[in-house]
Amino acid sequence: MTAHILAVDDEKDMTRLLKRTLESEIDCMVSTAFSGEMALNILEQGAWDLVICDIRMPGMDGFALLEQIKNRFPDLTVVMLTAFGNIDSAVTAIKSGAYDFIAKPFEQDEIIFKIRKALERSRLLLENKQLLKARDKDFAPLVGHSPAMEKVFEKIDLVAGSDVTVLITGESGTGKDLTARSIHRRSLRSKAAFVPVNCPTIPEHILESELFGHKKGAFTSAFQDKNGLFQEADKGTIFLDEIGDIGLSIQTKLLRVIQEKEVKPLGDTKVQKVDVRIIASTNQDLTQKIAQKEFREDLFYRLSVISIELPPLRDRIEDIPLLAEHLVAKNCKKLNKPLKTISENVMDLFLKHPWKGNVRELENVLVQGILYASDAVIRRSDIPVSKEDSDACPDTCLDGHIMDMPYKEAKETMLTRFNHDYVGVMLSRTGGNITRAAEHCGLDRQALQQIMKRFGIDPEDFR
Repeated sequence: MTAHILAVDDEKDMTRLLKRTLESEIDCMVSTAFSGEMALNILEQGAWDLVICDIRMPGMDGFALLEQIKNRFPDLTVVMLTAFGNIDSAVTAIKSGAYDFIAKPFEQDEIIFKIRKALERSRLLLENKQLLKARDKDFAPLVGHSPAMEKVFEKIDLVAGSDVTVLITGESGTGKDLTARSIHRRSLRSKAAFVPVNCPTIPEHILESELFGHKKGAFTSAFQDKNGLFQEADKGTIFLDEIGDIGLSIQTKLLRVIQEKEVKPLGDTKVQKVDVRIIASTNQDLTQKIAQKEFREDLFYRLSVISIELPPLRDRIEDIPLLAEHLVAKNCKKLNKPLKTISENVMDLFLKHPWKGNVRELENVLVQGILYASDAVIRRSDIPVSKEDSDACPDTCLDGHIMDMPYKEAKETMLTRFNHDYVGVMLSRTGGNITRAAEHCGLDRQALQQIMKRFGIDPEDFR
């Protein structure tokens, strides 16, 4: 698809050179403007993929034009032109929201490379907007354009219009909850309740009452009748998250619900009919649990009428730029922060990272980057660093801000960062479960809670 570029410079020879250079090497059409005011008028007339703008111009200079563009066309990518050696101006432009800068006079290979990178960013932003528009607007959507995710979208479309039970499999953090919600929102039950149940977080002796309800007096603390989550989900969908963690006795009762479409509250002699669509998920190998007599085979086949396997993030690396842009936009809004961009070396690092915690880990890293970033760009020093990452990248977490601090303040800042990074990753891997995170850290639960309290770490941010 032909890209549309606007070149802005008061020197007409420079705009002609840009047009000739770019159109001969890139599939693009370059239009020209000779002042900031002229550029804004042209931008109002149509859709643009990129603006290349000189910093020094009479009247409205490049900085003023950049500010206007960011206010009127916040998603438009801007590359600034600056005189060779005037790096301070280039740095100011980047901090003000420009994607990159090019020093004049430029080498043809350099400008072609940088403009292609800038157009790639514009393409990803456009695809992200299209996906956001196409997916459900009421919750964070599944994002991706890789072949693996296209297969997931095809299966969601396949099952959404029916009432068959669905088993969603995949590692922690791959988006099983979002997949279940997406199926519900596209189903005929979309106007009724979607009831998620995080099975591992509910103790076994309480789970039966939570799922099926109880009658007054059924046990010591049953002071009144209570509907279970299946009754709450009547006419809608119930999502049994991490179903592999439930015990055999509950499995038997679930099998009855699926077969008979009825539940029996604790302490009741009568059954209640329910009309519920069941979606379940697991990050475990249920066939192995069946072999170990830890999961009922008949329940497995009842649940997996249709199975959807979510790919780990390392198997869809091509989705990372799109995902990262989406997650930054979502969390900047959530945290009430100005929209930030991701630096090139950070994105390069993301593409090499193994992402054991999958999309959830990526999001947590970006949230910390948003909070730590001192300007409009998330840089290497703003994100959590592991040893292998720091060996591969020349930047370190000892950025200029920290090196300018007194020793005690710098030490406290680094301790805060380390604890947010380290504990954050552990909580990401355990879905916010403090007990399991403490085990991974080699600490007892109380010690980890004290660390979290001191450094303001909320486990809810990692669930």
